[in-house]
Amino acid sequence: MWTFIVCFLACALQVSAATTAQESDPKFWIENGKRMLEEKSKQPFRTNKAKNVILFMGDGMSLTTLTAARIYKGQLQNTSGESEHLSFEQFPFTGISKTYCVDNQVADSACSATAYLCGVKANKGTIGLTSKVKKGDCPSSVSEEHRVTSIMQWAQWAGKATGFVTNTRVTDASPTGCYAQIAHREWESDVDMIKTSNGTTNLTQCEDIAKQLITKEPGRNFKVIMGGGRDKLMKQGVNSTGIRSDEDLVIRWKNDKRTRFSDKISKYVTTRDELSKTDMTQTDFVLGLFHRGHMDYRLKSNFETQPTLQEMTRNAIQLLQKEPNGYVLFVEGGLIDKAHHATWARIVLDETLEFSKAVANAVAMTSEDDTLIVVTSDHAHTMSMAGYPKRNANILGLSGTMAMDNMTYTTLSYAIGPKKSFVNDNTSCHRVNVTDEDLKKIDYQYPSLVDQSQDPHGGEDVMVFARGPMSYLFSGNYEQNQIALGIAMAAGISTDPPTNNSNIGNVVRSQFAGQTILTIITLISLMRILQYSS
Repeated sequence: MWTFIVCFLACALQVSAATTAQESDPKFWIENGKRMLEEKSKQPFRTNKAKNVILFMGDGMSLTTLTAARIYKGQLQNTSGESEHLSFEQFPFTGISKTYCVDNQVADSACSATAYLCGVKANKGTIGLTSKVKKGDCPSSVSEEHRVTSIMQWAQWAGKATGFVTNTRVTDASPTGCYAQIAHREWESDVDMIKTSNGTTNLTQCEDIAKQLITKEPGRNFKVIMGGGRDKLMKQGVNSTGIRSDEDLVIRWKNDKRTRFSDKISKYVTTRDELSKTDMTQTDFVLGLFHRGHMDYRLKSNFETQPTLQEMTRNAIQLLQKEPNGYVLFVEGGLIDKAHHATWARIVLDETLEFSKAVANAVAMTSEDDTLIVVTSDHAHTMSMAGYPKRNANILGLSGTMAMDNMTYTTLSYAIGPKKSFVNDNTSCHRVNVTDEDLKKIDYQYPSLVDQSQDPHGGEDVMVFARGPMSYLFSGNYEQNQIALGIAMAAGISTDPPTNNSNIGNVVRSQFAGQTILTIITLISLMRILQYSS
């Protein structure tokens, strides 16, 4: 074990030697600091309205996740990871959002989605509803006064195109916040509703999440739907992996587009190849379902069949860019959270880098003058980074510090999770000796203090990064629901439904008349001033 530790520390010191000379000179830090401050001082405040909005959400992407991922990124490139940055960490404005639910200190992805997508905080496990509805209460969720609308609905009311991309199921909690009002996040299909409710509530009035996506507003109007979860939309039957008992919603989607948009081009794709062969500049609607369930982690994925998050995002933007009134796009890196639950730290960091690539691609494809990009997370996780590891030490390796039991430990670990830190045998209770384990395994489970089937969420605040028109709205510390409201303000769209056409006409005529009267009064005043001065 000691040989391993000595080698580990020597390798870390060898990697950092290239930067030691520079960093030992105080001018290095002072000049770098001044340069960054000079750049910040010249940062313009864009006060114009955003034509387009892209909201990126890294599910479970805690602050520790960001720190570890940027170090991991640098180490993959054989550079100083500590001084690296993820793409969105260079955005000019940053903030911190509070993630708690109305009824829980620690949020889940359902109540948090309602906050950052609908502008309203809700109860754990519910989506698109007020906190008057408890999880699983179908009858209460039907009342219109208990339902809230999302930024996607507001955008459609304003005449903008909308859509979402995720690498989880398209009916998973986070994307569901874009389009559904549901009392239980697990009611993804009609079969799921029956299975999950266990006869405790009347389900006859409620529709499952997938059905709301395809048949209700705003989901039925989405230009882009991409992700996994194909089985939740398809009907049971021969040569089908679907689980639905009522109807095939993929067929329903195709028929709806032919009926309502006969002059438009719609595409249903299920593989990376089909996606790459689709000309998005000539496509109006796309439904991409690339997996039966959640899409695979990049490190375990079949690249021939499944597109990356970056590829899906790029195609979505290409389709939406031709919209004359602009668009609102939601992109979720949902597998960060899934890997955290399993305490697969290596996959967590890799998925965070994949998310960063998707953001970088969006930045390259859009203009900061007319497109607001906001990057955030819904909640944290219990992963921590500690132990005084040497500079440039492998972030996925050992801390190099010995504990009181004469054993070292991993730099990254979890407070709660499926892998016990301690082993009980007939003679003693002792900690797992991690030096005997293969930390290079893709799905190595990092140790946790408290034994539980999976790592739960963390309750600390999460970061918000923003660039583009009115991005300064997202600085400071604030409630998570302010994100949706900030986006609406930046894009100049109302959170209220439009009135009927006649009322809109009256308002426009009234505004025009008022402006005309004001102009006449101004001209008369100027004429009098000129007459008096002469």
